[in-house]
Formats: sequence, structure tokens, C-alpha cells
Amino acid sequence: MHLNDIAREIRKTIIATANKSKSPHVGSALSCVDILTTLYFETLKLDPWEERDIFILSKGHAALALYCVLSRRGIIDKRLLDGYYQNNGTLPAHLDRFTAKGVEVSAGSLGHGFNIGLGIAYGLKKKKENRKVYVLIGDGESQEGSIWEGALFASKLCIDNFTAIMDYNNLQGYGRPNEICSFEPVADKWKAFGWDVYQVDGHNFAEISHALQQPNHQKPKIIIAKTIKGKGVSYMENELKWHYFIVTDELRDKAILELGKAANTHQIT
Repeated sequence: MHLNDIAREIRKTIIATANKSKSPHVGSALSCVDILTTLYFETLKLDPWEERDIFILSKGHAALALYCVLSRRGIIDKRLLDGYYQNNGTLPAHLDRFTAKGVEVSAGSLGHGFNIGLGIAYGLKKKKENRKVYVLIGDGESQEGSIWEGALFASKLCIDNFTAIMDYNNLQGYGRPNEICSFEPVADKWKAFGWDVYQVDGHNFAEISHALQQPNHQKPKIIIAKTIKGKGVSYMENELKWHYFIVTDELRDKAILELGKAANTHQIT
């Protein structure tokens, strides 16, 4: 199955699960689906599990996206999704590493997962283990000072087994990043901090894959992926309210129908 088809099915699962759980952060989950699909179905070394590459979702409020990808990849039982965002359920709205296989760290407090990932990567490098660490951060998350402390730390220590991906959907909890605390020119900032920098369309599998495959030149790498919040569902796309809104039965049916039509017309998500 093509990555595009896998991502579309994952989006359907996100919509259905969000509807059942009456949970927020749907737009945030949809924006990073293509990035996660490329990582889990093409890039990450996962076998044997004890020697796997590490992926950390630092923007932990998009946990539903990771759960649905882990389920689709066969890493967790899909029945765990039934307990998402439920009292005494199986999977919390923000990541808790003790809840499921493949959840490497607890995340949700922004700026933490990134630095935990750097620590893991540095430890693996010191032990001369041939494993890589990938961390997905949000664009709003990059306003956290801890991100830039970690960026300095990583380049100073030449942590070249580490790749960060920024889900740059240009929306955060209260508006556009440039309205709140602008970080542009973001690519130049990361370059100045000593990182290899790539900029891609975060919904183009070939571009994402190509950037992930590029070697690290004795330094950490960041991929700035331009994405659309709510990608794949037209009425959610680029709408701030889908950081919070709930998927009703009517909106669920509308979204699933649209995603189904996209599959029939081979539309690129």
C-alpha cells in the first residue's frame, strides 16, 4: 500500500477516535500524519525492537496521531484506541511512556521531549550504538527557551545521530506564531546554531523521505516541514478552532466521506 493510502486510513482512524472520545487537538494530529507515516513505514529501524531507532513526539498534545500510527504499524493493539481519552481508559490525551509500547517518553509540556531525545541520542553515541533518534516538535513549541538551549548543546557535542522535524503548520493555541512570538527567519536561526537544515513540504512523502535520508555532517539535523493544521479534511484545514473543537457525529461522517472520495480520485493528501 502506498504511503498516501496508509496516511489516509490513519486520518480516518483519528477522526473516528476523536469523535468517540470527544477529544480536542484533532487539527494538531492531522497536520503531522504524513511525517509520522514516512517515519514509521519507511525510515525507522524497528526490528529487532531492542535495537530500534527512537522516535519522540515532543508536541505531546498530538498524541492521537502517534497512537493511530502505532496501531496501524502493528506496534500496539488497535483495541487500545477504544480507551483513548476515557476515564480509567488505556491511552491519555498527552503521552505517558508507561501506557503503551512505542511511547518512548511522557510529553505534553512543550520543549521537554526535544531535550530528552538529545540526551538519549548522546547516550547512544557515547555507547557507540548504531541507533538514531528522531523528535517531532511543533512550531509554537520552538518558542520555548529550552529548545534553543538544547540546540546549542547538540551542535557543541556534534550529536549527529539526531534529527528534529518541525511540524510548521503556522497555528498554535492562540493564533499565528508571528502574532505571538515570531521565530523567523527560522531556518537561518537553526543554521546559526550549527545544525544541518532542510525545508520540505510536510505533506509530500518524497520530500520528507529525501530529507530524512540525508546524512548528518557531524552535526544534528532539523527538517522544517511546512504543513497545514487539519490536513485532509477541508473544513478543518488552516482553522485555529480545530486546536480545540470536538468532532460531532455529523462532522465525523462528513470527514470520513471526504477522505473516502479522496481515495477514489487518488487525490494527494
